[in-house]
Amino acid sequence: MTDAAVRVDAWLWAVRVYKTRSAATTACRAGHVRVNGERAKAAQQVRVGDELRVRIHGFDRVLVVKQPISKRVGAAVAVEAVEDRTPPPPPREFAGVIAIRDRGAGRPTKRERREIDRLRGRDEDLHR
Repeated sequence: MTDAAVRVDAWLWAVRVYKTRSAATTACRAGHVRVNGERAKAAQQVRVGDELRVRIHGFDRVLVVKQPISKRVGAAVAVEAVEDRTPPPPPREFAGVIAIRDRGAGRPTKRERREIDRLRGRDEDLHR
């Protein structure tokens, strides 16, 4: 089923990025989905050529819409509907150090939370 434009949550579900449409909707509400650099609401329309950045498990996937589909399709058809431009993950040697707190050290202070977020790459949205 091809339309000129489809909802972003329906498209993400149709191309098997999320297991359920409600999971895709929740990700949009949480701000984990960006269409052409802007935060996307679940009902936002996507068209051929739109670039989506989807944060899954702490990593961004860069996807380009090649075919707007709104119904869940087989894996072979889903691959044809999306172009994955996600850069390969860095080698393990270059991966950042994971912040680990000592057991029983209590809750992190505000400064420590900011440092942890900076290490995990989550500070980009805080200052916009």
